[in-house]
Amino acid sequence: MENKKLVLAYSGGLDTSYCLMKLSKEDYEVHAVTINTGGFDKLQINDMEIKALQMGAHIFKSIDALSSFYQKIVKYLIYGNVLRNNTYPLSVSAERIVHAIEIIEYAKSIGANAIAHGSTGAGNDQVRFDLIFQVMAPDIEIITPIRDFQLSREDEISYLKENGVELKWEKAQYSINEGLWGTSVGGKETLTSDESLPESAYPSQISKKTTEEVVLDFQKGELVGINGEMDSPVKNILKLNQQAKKFGIGRDTHVGDTIIGIKGRVGFEAAAPLIIIKAHHLLEKHTLSKWQQFQKEQLGNFYGMLLHEGQYLDPVMRDLEVFLANSQNTVNGRVYVTLQPYRFELKGIDSPNDLMSASFGSYGEINKGWTAEDAKGFIKIMSNQNKIYQHINKEK
Repeated sequence: MENKKLVLAYSGGLDTSYCLMKLSKEDYEVHAVTINTGGFDKLQINDMEIKALQMGAHIFKSIDALSSFYQKIVKYLIYGNVLRNNTYPLSVSAERIVHAIEIIEYAKSIGANAIAHGSTGAGNDQVRFDLIFQVMAPDIEIITPIRDFQLSREDEISYLKENGVELKWEKAQYSINEGLWGTSVGGKETLTSDESLPESAYPSQISKKTTEEVVLDFQKGELVGINGEMDSPVKNILKLNQQAKKFGIGRDTHVGDTIIGIKGRVGFEAAAPLIIIKAHHLLEKHTLSKWQQFQKEQLGNFYGMLLHEGQYLDPVMRDLEVFLANSQNTVNGRVYVTLQPYRFELKGIDSPNDLMSASFGSYGEINKGWTAEDAKGFIKIMSNQNKIYQHINKEK
């Protein structure tokens, strides 16, 4: 009987390695597929391939999804200035959506009978993966050994050793997930409410103690250049991150509500995402109308919440993306930024769409587009609603 084709979302860690070995011994033709959204270099991918084939993978495949990740999600997170709980740029949760979509598309392309992932039953990723899989391919079976059997690390390590896998699986002091839109850092400190991560926990150590000036060029809301050098948004994000992380910029701890209803805490470093979002937001303050900004704040927050909850495929997300993209038509210009140890400063902007046009007056100084009588009449009309209310209810 021909083996059933199974696609495993493979990261090379202990959980997915257990899944790979276990499922390959259960008459599955396991395709170990790694989705690279910025977390792996060529050496790491080569090492993952060697280990995957040793553990029984029929095929190992690495899919470069950097461009897809940016086009499908990251650019809308920038358009919406999305920071969950005003803190976290959705670094890992945004990636998982793209991982799931790429996995299911590959599974369909080879006619797979099943899909597997190594998520536990205690986190958000199980929801994100399963939601995408069930919506995009409801007829493909979802297999989750770690969740279903509630396996401990010791159980997984023992099984792998029994089957001749002698790789080192010591639990790292800190769990680190790196990608284009930031790096999450989990450890014993993030399991409590009172401790912060130590300096040594962050993968990027500080090597810059002076200041540096950076000029960010935006065109229709996208980062198209750094210091006058034009490049693709993805490459610009990578360049800015390499420069800014040397200052220790973008470190924080996020506290939020998980999809499964418990509070969660995670550390992260996201130098480029935080600088880009804040610089983009400053440029919008100069180039968008008051009501555009108001609506964007509501809808950007809503977009980020639904993305975090794994609801990427709901049609309302496409509606929100149209709004967010259309709002960027005038978000053009340069933002001047100073990088310093542990922080950055937004100095100002230069834009052809700057609404601080001196031809209409200078705030608090002089008016050019209206007379004193115009102002008095405007203020009188504005006061009518409150005057009426106070008059009718004066006895109360």
